Amino acid sequence: MGEAMHWAERIERRVKLRDLHILTAVAQSGSMGKAAAGLAVSQPAVSKAIADLEYALGVRLLDRSRQGVEPTVYGRALLKWGVAAFDALRQGVKELEFLADPAGGELRVGCTEPLAAAFVPAVVDHLCRRHPRAVFDVVPANRVALLDRELRQRRVDLIVTPTEGLNPGKDADVMPLFDDVHIVMAGAHSKWARRRNVALDELAKESWVLPPPDSLAGISIARAFRASGVEPPRAQIASFSVPLLCHLLATGRYLTMCPVSLLHLARHMPLKALPVPSLRDHRPIGIFTLRNRTLSPLAQIFIQQARATAESLRGARRAAGGAP
Repeated sequence: MGEAMHWAERIERRVKLRDLHILTAVAQSGSMGKAAAGLAVSQPAVSKAIADLEYALGVRLLDRSRQGVEPTVYGRALLKWGVAAFDALRQGVKELEFLADPAGGELRVGCTEPLAAAFVPAVVDHLCRRHPRAVFDVVPANRVALLDRELRQRRVDLIVTPTEGLNPGKDADVMPLFDDVHIVMAGAHSKWARRRNVALDELAKESWVLPPPDSLAGISIARAFRASGVEPPRAQIASFSVPLLCHLLATGRYLTMCPVSLLHLARHMPLKALPVPSLRDHRPIGIFTLRNRTLSPLAQIFIQQARATAESLRGARRAAGGAP
């Protein structure tokens, strides 16, 4: 107990946020000179801040060499918790801003490209109408980068992504939203869009735009084809880009498989679901947040609205008898 009190007193009295900020800049740049230039302070001021931290904590934080500096094992540990401390402080400031102006606030949301095309915009648009001074920073990326880079490094407040095969680990929580269904689609002017009945094997030799075959979505789509007794088509164009997909489908020459949520939430897109009921690929969608990280009021409101939007999708599918 006495040793713990000694460390707590040392940190409270001697460790300064400014010095932690300088340590972070030095670690990121690998040089005290570069950190000083980036922070617009003198190099002696940077050296003193690092020395003060090392003296306060009683450990060496940086290894110095002719090539520059890099954190020691103690430095890496302090930097990890320093990032968490600065993030908690930012969250606290956001909450104060929200309490002072409930119509404002800022939220950083990560999501995959398909969810950035329909579901997330639907949620954000609803919130922007209710909170006109709120600001949303939407970051599209692949699932692994969203979880390991954007969320865990606290670059975003939460992520919306397919959850299948994505392990949240011990430091994250996942809240299920809805099951998205990947179905066969064509452009509104495609010859296939006018057909009332389409056999899957008729489509195998058409030109397809699909996710990369080695991606989770690509593997899942191939599995859905094989489950229907048809060899999956070879994509003429492989991409996650929804704008690229829509542009190509608008020509009437291509087919794809993409989430049915695009039909319900982005009706302006030139997409037409084809009547191939045997080929459907279900993908659960959820929201990941960091465990033990306090969510801002705006983040909590986003989650509430995301659930309401997800329920509207389920309602639309029930009203259509389960059809897209």
